[in-house]
Amino acid sequence: MIPYRVLVVTVVHHPEDARIRARQIGALLEAGVRVTYAAPFAAHGLDLPDVAGLHPVDLPHAAGRSRADAFRAARRLLAREAPRHDVALVHDPELVAAVAGLRLTNLVWDVHEDTAAAIEAKPWVPDRARRPLARAARAIERHAERHHDVILAEHAYAERFERQHVVVPNTVRVPSDPPPPGSSRAVYLGSLTMARGASTLLQAGRLLTVATRGEVKVEIIGSARDARTADTLSWGVKCGHVRHHGFVPSARALPMLDGALAGLSLLEDRPNYRHSMPTKVLEYMAHGLPVVTTPLPLAADLVERAGCGIVVPFDDAEATAAALVELARDPERRAALGRAGHAYARRHYDWNVIGRDFVQHVTELARRRREHEHAAHGSGAADRRGLAYEGS
Repeated sequence: MIPYRVLVVTVVHHPEDARIRARQIGALLEAGVRVTYAAPFAAHGLDLPDVAGLHPVDLPHAAGRSRADAFRAARRLLAREAPRHDVALVHDPELVAAVAGLRLTNLVWDVHEDTAAAIEAKPWVPDRARRPLARAARAIERHAERHHDVILAEHAYAERFERQHVVVPNTVRVPSDPPPPGSSRAVYLGSLTMARGASTLLQAGRLLTVATRGEVKVEIIGSARDARTADTLSWGVKCGHVRHHGFVPSARALPMLDGALAGLSLLEDRPNYRHSMPTKVLEYMAHGLPVVTTPLPLAADLVERAGCGIVVPFDDAEATAAALVELARDPERRAALGRAGHAYARRHYDWNVIGRDFVQHVTELARRRREHEHAAHGSGAADRRGLAYEGS
């Protein structure tokens, strides 16, 4: 049997986005699925990856208001390549709109966030355009539900849709035996914006440096997403309040968590965050770190249920720094919090388990597509797709 073929497309996300590249594509490749991955590699200074079973394609990057060229290029690629694949998995809501009229019967949209609410946090969107774009986002959701398959990254997103859809949570691969937390590094993992707590993070870094005479530092593993955040971050680094590693691919970034004092998640109280679980919280738990988080409902509830961290108020650098000082001075407590979080993550949030469910869902969609094509056109259709792939 010719292996199933899946086309994965994004022009908005970084090509090394952990959900797309490390988890979903990684799980598909491990299962023997052939993957064509179209993403903005060159725009992020990346070479095309050389990985068995993976066929990379470079696309333009949709950034800020410069997005039309990227979406046109993605539409052309999907028009050409989606019919040659069993499943076409897109990760940007704009791509659902971009392929309108192509009648792609195998398109699947992976919903990463509350699309309409996320518009409120995008600094490049003019104020006068926010409400019309939010309405357009809801229209895209309704269109996707009528014409395509949908995967949700959070159970809470289901309330925006009329039908039931498969949920593939943003879980993580949980190491079997991470080292205990240390005493000198409080880490933040992920891209950084003001809405994601950049100002509070940097102020907490300053207070922590002063309180511990530089013995404990805040480390940021990730890039700034906009100019204002980049300037704020540059100032913090120049003053010695934080250390900044810049963007690091997930495969190298996650091991950098090992042995840290705690993991920080300081998201502000924004509509897009109220119904989402910050993946970084799960990553900290998986690597045996105490979690320090703002009181967003899902994150706070998880930390309290698992008994794995400290909830601090929104926009409160003093409380954040005080929590870190407390953990630095109490090795027994931080070790206990780290063990509790790791154990809870292994039981409930291990991608090693959930990834198999994702692969099963995608390959079931692929199987149905092949059966449909076989019934409509005969057995040669799948063979032609396979031969086309070998030559691409």
